[in-house]
Amino acid sequence: MVDTDVVIVGAGPVGLMLACELALARVRVRVLEQRTARMEQSRALTLHPRSIEILDQRGIVGRFLERGVPIPTGHFAMLDTRLDFSRLDTEHPYTLFLPQARSEELLEARARELGAEILRGHAVVEIMEREGSVALRVQGPEGLRDERASYAVGCDGAASVVRRSIGIAFPGSETTLTAFLGDVEVAEPPARPGSRVGPHGGVMVVPLGDGGYRFVVFDPRRMHADRSEPVTLDELRSSVQRILGTDFGMRDPRWLSRFGNATRLAERYRAGRVFLAGDAAHIHFPAGGQGLNVGLQDAMNLGWKLAAAVKGWAPPHLLDSYHEERHPVGRALVRNTEAQIRLMDVSDPGLALREMMSDLLGIEAVNRRLAGQISAIDIAYPPAEGASAHAWVGKRAPNRALETGRGAARLHELLHAGRYVLLDFADDAELQAASEAWGDRIDVIQAKVAAPQTDLSVIDALLVRPDGHVAWASDGERRTTRLDGLRAALAHWCGHAR
Repeated sequence: MVDTDVVIVGAGPVGLMLACELALARVRVRVLEQRTARMEQSRALTLHPRSIEILDQRGIVGRFLERGVPIPTGHFAMLDTRLDFSRLDTEHPYTLFLPQARSEELLEARARELGAEILRGHAVVEIMEREGSVALRVQGPEGLRDERASYAVGCDGAASVVRRSIGIAFPGSETTLTAFLGDVEVAEPPARPGSRVGPHGGVMVVPLGDGGYRFVVFDPRRMHADRSEPVTLDELRSSVQRILGTDFGMRDPRWLSRFGNATRLAERYRAGRVFLAGDAAHIHFPAGGQGLNVGLQDAMNLGWKLAAAVKGWAPPHLLDSYHEERHPVGRALVRNTEAQIRLMDVSDPGLALREMMSDLLGIEAVNRRLAGQISAIDIAYPPAEGASAHAWVGKRAPNRALETGRGAARLHELLHAGRYVLLDFADDAELQAASEAWGDRIDVIQAKVAAPQTDLSVIDALLVRPDGHVAWASDGERRTTRLDGLRAALAHWCGHAR
């Protein structure tokens, strides 16, 4: 007998996002967090375009936009030429400045609205798979207790108890250099926020929006300081003074932290009934602000698949597809952050390379390529073996304006319920009849493209996964071919028909 369907270990943004997804699907979910309260310090400060899209797909993006500030650019290795997100093919072509503490607050409120149970002050000390369920040993306010769940997910960070308990290897490299940050008040506000890298090191200056500033410092004289060595205000002042020529009258530090370049990727994201997401699955130097965002996207990929397994209709390979789709994303993440570290070299040859790379980013195609990678807008999953070879399969479905029987809507609005959506642009009664046997899992919507000459204008039908990626598409195929393709896609993604 299980106590709940899914236990999530860790109530950071990744665990809370996953709780939202599961609770939306009416799965019984419990989040166990060892801390007694949310952290007020914010490791991450921005949400990237793809993360904003997935919030839009669930109808909650407005809550985040009300609290954040859109910024149309990002950075790669603090190069002078910024990444231009405004040219990306998305309704949200910007990074949203929003401290992690606020994102967690909003996600927790949403999870509780949907019925997720969130317990703070409860530390998981051991976890193991047993007799078709997962057994957990939990240290709570009243002592040790045992719990059982159908599935468990470790969203418990780099030192993940879940990952270590179930024996998933975490290969990679140890810390070889460190940088540090300080959130402080200043007597003389910087005239222009941003970053500067020169022969003495690099500093990124970020206004926090409440009068405070974050200084992120890469100082060659201090890059071999041990990660455990506390950062002092004097160290922060000294480095910033040497690199920028002023310390801006820093005072009243709110948070001082040192971080390293340890880089690791879990060998597997799944071990039976236990999964890993976020920092429990991948750690890296925080270059480009990608860690939080990739973790949120892990949660979006896993949530609907895990819900399908709990409901009993997931095809056998569906849970395996989480590792198959997200592990390559994690690998690409650690590779691009390692590349950015190499570009932080402030020797004369290193600065020459930085200048060359900054010039190359002035080429639109190059800038677009890196902006697409960092923002995750370009992520596409490989089609399943034997699946439709349509060019859209695996890619993000475009959020175009549609006319439907329910009225005008953009595609993201049709995904608010977290279900599959089959868009029928051909008004094909046979297509609709073929999908009826999966009607408890998909929404079939007759639609027309609101604006002519868009990329959807040539599509007859489109099956969109709950995470907004295309599962199947048809454009001009013979009817029998189209119906056979749809049935195959539905069986692959939605399991057996009723």
